[in-house]
Amino acid sequence: MSSTNPEFLWYIPNQVQAGHRGDAAGADHNSLDTLTSHAKALEEHGWQGALIGTGWGRPDTFTVGAALAARTSRFEPLVAIRPGYWQPAQFASAAATLDHLSDGRLRINIVSGQDKLAAYGDSEGDQAHRYARTREFMQLVRKLWTEENVTYRGEHFQVTDSTVAPRIQARPGRRHPRLYFGGASAAAERVAAAEADVQLFWGEPLADVQARIERLKTLSRELGREHAPLEFGLRITTLVRETSAQAWADAEAKVARMAATQGAGWNDHGRAFVAVGQQRLLDLQARGDVLDDNLYTAPGRFGGGGAGTTWLVGSAREVASSLRKYQALGIRHFILSDTPYLQEIKRQGETLLPLLRG
Repeated sequence: MSSTNPEFLWYIPNQVQAGHRGDAAGADHNSLDTLTSHAKALEEHGWQGALIGTGWGRPDTFTVGAALAARTSRFEPLVAIRPGYWQPAQFASAAATLDHLSDGRLRINIVSGQDKLAAYGDSEGDQAHRYARTREFMQLVRKLWTEENVTYRGEHFQVTDSTVAPRIQARPGRRHPRLYFGGASAAAERVAAAEADVQLFWGEPLADVQARIERLKTLSRELGREHAPLEFGLRITTLVRETSAQAWADAEAKVARMAATQGAGWNDHGRAFVAVGQQRLLDLQARGDVLDDNLYTAPGRFGGGGAGTTWLVGSAREVASSLRKYQALGIRHFILSDTPYLQEIKRQGETLLPLLRG
């Protein structure tokens, strides 16, 4: 399972509250018609699909992904899901069904970060326990997608004589839906190196991303990875305008608004527990407001979280140049976004994507 050409996806926030990361705050922001307008705009403007965020207290991600797949013909939902919220056999069956009904358009992002586990009856121990369970989840889901009459006896999950129907149909370059994975801790990287198809990074400087890629490749060899080589992706905010001056003026104005509201609506990753990957982004502020050519770290100082912590800022040519440098390191999967989401789907689809595909 490998790809040679870069892939470009967007982000659908999947929030109950309007105004996510400065988006237009409409009462119907999460209606099926509004979300469908985003998915169809992605199809029309050259994007392959979108990541759909997950977490307790948000609309169910798999349901949203299924609804958007039904209303589109090419849009590929990258559905974020959590072990523990799903049991692996039920998830493998649901995903195989959606993949069948959507003609092979499903992608999966496995999330192991902190969540309100008690709210849906889940529990987990320390970090080692959490990632051991995640690794078993990924192992078993892959087996159920690719084998029949599966019997599996793990520490966390067990099935007996299990066959998923309908069967996943292998397609060119894709034996089953790709398993994307994030996380920057040592425990997370070991899971990615052994079991993920795509390791996602947030917007770190080029040298930092290069070091992580090399470390993950080394880990893959040390752990005796049994799958196709691990691929790499970048999830980042891209603020693109006609000129560099306009882009930086708009970026600084947006950060000023964040400062005035203490980042309200900007961080959906939580502050009580700061994950290793998030802390790496926040620590970049000590190295300067702008790193590399145009990686803007100031948003993290005023409430930006996750992919909203650092931004690539500039003209379409400047941002494309930066993304090509990540591509040269081995990044093949790009998940970009900026707000207002619908407006930027169109703007960046028309100005940025042609430069990246040219």
